[in-house]
Parts: sequence; C-alpha cells; structure tokens
Amino acid sequence: MNTHTHSVSKPIPKDPLALHVLSGEKGFGTNVEYETFMDCVHCGLCLGSCPTYVETGDENDSPRGRIYLWRAVTDGRTELTPEVRKHMDLCLECMACETACPSGVKYGKIISSYKHDMTRVLPPAPTVNALQRWMLFNLTPYAKRMKLALLPVRILQKLGLMWLLRLAGNLLPKSLRLLNEIVPDMEPHYGEFPEVLPAKGIKRARVGLILGCAADAFLPQANLATARVLQENGCEVWIPKTQGCCAALHHHAGLDNEAKKFAAANCVAFADGLTDGPNKLDAIVNNAGGCGPVLKEYGHLLHGTPFEKQGEAFGSKVKDIHEFLMELGPVEPTHEVPLKATYHDACGLSHAQKIRNPPRQLMGMIKGLKLVPLLENEHCCGAAGSYNITQPEMSKALGERKAKNILATGARAIFTANVGCLLQVDRYLRENKPSVWVAHPMEVLWAAYSGQFSSRLKAAIKPYEKD
Repeated sequence: MNTHTHSVSKPIPKDPLALHVLSGEKGFGTNVEYETFMDCVHCGLCLGSCPTYVETGDENDSPRGRIYLWRAVTDGRTELTPEVRKHMDLCLECMACETACPSGVKYGKIISSYKHDMTRVLPPAPTVNALQRWMLFNLTPYAKRMKLALLPVRILQKLGLMWLLRLAGNLLPKSLRLLNEIVPDMEPHYGEFPEVLPAKGIKRARVGLILGCAADAFLPQANLATARVLQENGCEVWIPKTQGCCAALHHHAGLDNEAKKFAAANCVAFADGLTDGPNKLDAIVNNAGGCGPVLKEYGHLLHGTPFEKQGEAFGSKVKDIHEFLMELGPVEPTHEVPLKATYHDACGLSHAQKIRNPPRQLMGMIKGLKLVPLLENEHCCGAAGSYNITQPEMSKALGERKAKNILATGARAIFTANVGCLLQVDRYLRENKPSVWVAHPMEVLWAAYSGQFSSRLKAAIKPYEKD
C-alpha cells in the first residue's frame, strides 16, 4: 500500500532548469511504489559497485544517495534543483547496485521513475543539444539510416583517408567531435542476409535472429559471426526483413510511447514464429547485452496495448546467444586460437540478465585461448547506451579507467558482448594500444569453428607467438 502523502500542488515553473516539486496526482515519484524507496536500508554495500560513486566519492552519486534524493523530492522535502538533477542524471543505469544489494532493492524502478517524470517537463536526454538529440532518437535506432550515415566514413577508411576525417573532427563543434571519436575502424559490411539460413548438419532448432540497429551498422562482423555460429550448431536461422530497433534507447530515456511502437513492430515482424505451427521458433536470439533486458520485457512494455499477449510471447522466447548455446549444448570448435585475452561483463548482460558464465564457458572450449581476469570487471565501461553522448566527461573517465585495467592484464584481445561496450572500449584502447583486438565473443568462436581469422585477430596472435 502506498502510504505517503503529497504536499500542496505547485505549478511547473516557466524555467524548466529550476523545477520545483510537483505534487498531487501529477507529482513526481507517483509512478513507483513508495515501498520501493523503503526497501533500501542504507547499508552502503552498493557503494563499491557504483562506478560514479567510486569515481567521485560523492554520496549523492551513489545508489543510496540517489534513492534518498528522489524520495525527498517525492515527499516534497526538497526541490528538484539543477544540482539534484545533476546527480540523478549522472546515473549509468548499469544495475551493478542491484547485483550487490542484499535487500533486493529494485533501484532500476526508482531511476526509471525519475527518467519518466522528467520527460513530462524536459526534452529527453536534456543534457545534449538539439542536433545530438535528433541523431540519438531519429538516426541511431534505424539500421538503414545508420548504414547510410556511415557510408562516407567507410569509403574514407577503405581509401586510407581517415586522416581527413580526423582533421575535420578537430574543426567540428564539441558535440559532433564526440560523435566522430566514437566511430571505430569498421570492417566491410556483409550486405543483406537471406531471410532464412539453413542449419548445418542435423537441424536441432529454429531460431529468429535480432540484428539490432547501431550494432549492425558499426559492427556487422558480430552479427555475421553470430549467424554462422548458430548454423554451425544446427540451427535454422530466420531473419525477418521488417525487424527493427529493440526500443531500449527510447525506453531508458522515458519515451515509452515511442518504445512501444518499436516493440509492437518487432512483434509483428516475428509473429509467424510466436505461435504453434511449422514456423514456430524455439528462441529469438539476441547478441547485444544492452538490448536483451528490454526485449525480454516486451510483455511488460506493451502492457495495456493490443500487443500485450504478443509481447509476452515474444519476451518469453528471447535468449541471449551465449545463454541459448549453452542450453542447446554447443558443438565443440576444432581450430586452435593461440591468444591471451580478457573478458568484460557488459552491464545489461551480467547485471540485468544475470548472464556471466555462459560467455566464459563458450570461450573456454576454444583450444589455445587463455582468458585472464580483468580488474573491476563488472564496473561499467561508461558507454551505457547513450551515456557517452549525454555525460561525456564521466563516460571518458570510466572509459579510460576500463582501458587502463585491460592494458594491465597484458591481453592481446578483449571480448565483450554489447555494441556500446565494444565501441567504448575500442575508442579508449585506440588511443593507447590499437593492436589489441576488441571483439564480440561470437567472433572468436566463429574463428575457432571455421579457421577463418580476421586481420585483427591475426595481428593479435602474431606478437603473442613471439612472447
């Protein structure tokens, strides 16, 4: 039962950066059960797991600090000043605190309450400018638009003229310069998948494959390797042409109406595989750790809409690629990959989906591959969806910290299972040691199955062989 009361209503001030407490039926914090605040006993066991608190040492930048701040705003004991918003906005939503919390506090619901309330009075991602906001919500979630936008970069990279882009980057405004710095050295795009890829050998399962949006534009090799690994493991792979963004970007920004449209569209795209019949899917496979948590919650996201039942059916079939392969029983790879590597747990995979061992188990099957531990392994790298755009200073501090820890391992490769992490880690390793191979686990697994080594993998192996 919600036991708290609100103070007298106050109008929204004209200056949105000087927000006061809203109360009554339109008050802040009424979109979360008050008992969720009370679950936190302020023990502080979450502090060491919170990257922003570890970085700043400020209690207000910790999970329990933010819980206290949002509860105080909800109670009407404090105003939602720019200073309060600064601490709330600095949250990565990595959910490491939920993993550490012995009381089971649903911190995600609290920070989501804040994000959704802010969309009523401020633009989404309020810390960015209008151009960045347009690109985040009107370019990034659309794979075809992203591919088209990145085409000039691909051409420059192929012609060896990236220095022109780097030079132009120095002349760009800071906001666009940040976006330019994120772009990796991209591998050739595979083009278009056929709608159905046949299983290799005896058919063991029929699966749908989520390609994503930005992931497919920036890192097509990860999707290609995922599809081939599934085929190698006896899976018929169905790739609907009309699938789209998972909706995570909009959902985490508090834009649930837009998120519901993406989710409903994916339910329609995969509809033939959600019901009994010859096209029924055994699983809908996803290889991006940050997309998985939202894909699995389509039933909740689409609650109260005509697509609720389809959303529940869709979400129940979603499996992370590592999770799915370990449940299926992976085929043993035969090719040796003599490589010293480390692995970073993507937050969406480890904290939100509780998937930690499967990636390590799969890579553990590869002969010659030695995985070494990574210090602060489960600390967020600073990508966190659009965080590297919305909070560039903190993102940079966390990216540099992650790169330092990776370099300390002496590894020649770093594997992680999320597009944002891959781009972030690559960005900060590129400045220090570009020879380190930054890749999705499916890429090295496919190399072990096929014996086909990419140029980046070959470069990582050569110096290792000389040690």
